[in-house]
Amino acid sequence: MTEKQQVLKMWIGARARDSQPSCVMEPGETPKSNQTLVTEFLLQGFSEHPQLRLALLGCFLVLYTVALSGNALIITVVACSASLHSPMYFFLSNLATMDIICTSTILPKVLAGLATQENTISYSGCMVQLFFLLWSLSSELLLLLVMAFDRYVAICRPLHYSTIMSPQVCVAMAMGVWGICAVNASVHTGLMARLNFCGPRVITHFFCEIPPLLLLSCSPTRVNSIMTVVADAFYGFINFLLTLASYGCIVASILRIHSAEGKRRAFSTCSSHLIAVSVTYTAVFCAYISPASSYSPERSKVAGVLYTALSPTLNPLIYTLRNAEVQRALAKLLPFCRR
Repeated sequence: MTEKQQVLKMWIGARARDSQPSCVMEPGETPKSNQTLVTEFLLQGFSEHPQLRLALLGCFLVLYTVALSGNALIITVVACSASLHSPMYFFLSNLATMDIICTSTILPKVLAGLATQENTISYSGCMVQLFFLLWSLSSELLLLLVMAFDRYVAICRPLHYSTIMSPQVCVAMAMGVWGICAVNASVHTGLMARLNFCGPRVITHFFCEIPPLLLLSCSPTRVNSIMTVVADAFYGFINFLLTLASYGCIVASILRIHSAEGKRRAFSTCSSHLIAVSVTYTAVFCAYISPASSYSPERSKVAGVLYTALSPTLNPLIYTLRNAEVQRALAKLLPFCRR
């Protein structure tokens, strides 16, 4: 082989190596491992506060126990009490189901990590966790809108309530919520699964979430970012504005009631829902309504605790402690609840 041919062969080899996709190396990685895709992630969790590990373990255990038992109790009471077989409580049982899915997707892994100090999660496990988180959270937001619409019809159009909110319509609305949100979760999870993760592999959160995962990807994330903005616009703004519009009409209708007792009774039927909406949307706005580039791990962890642990725990308490019908149904179903 002539000297000219050798130089040409070396040039072609160098060009071929330059054309291969490269990924970000972690400190200490060798060039050989540079092109190895991540097969598992390390959840940062609350490792930056080791002195709080046992306290956090106890808090999350209490929150998960209360959320699981409280929401399961709501589903049971609604199913077993004929007096609660109405659209409002049908949607409430759907909300409780989604709360159970949300907490059971996140908190067992959090508890295991705090107990064993082992916070790894497989790539496939991360994608599964992401799907169920997105499905349950988006379903909860849509269910809150459906429940607001139910209260609007009950207060503003009471004579047409039984026609508009018929059992067939309620089932169709619930199935629509579950189906739409399953498609939404599938799209986002599918877009995330098409990305390559070459390193680093530390997720700055205590569960798999879109913003920190996008920051770890060594693939273009433009499509993911666009779809995240679209979902934020639909679930965060349009959905929220429609919920506010429903309650604006409800408040206007209540103010037209002449008697103070009538106003009190009308407002009591939707006050619990208003509290639940406020808690949920506060957490969602903190976590999602911001670009991935401005992602803050500490802020996102606080918001994550709100919507994966605190909100599902508070919902059963809000809807039972402030609802006389649920309390009467509980008294019939559970002897120890009788006064």
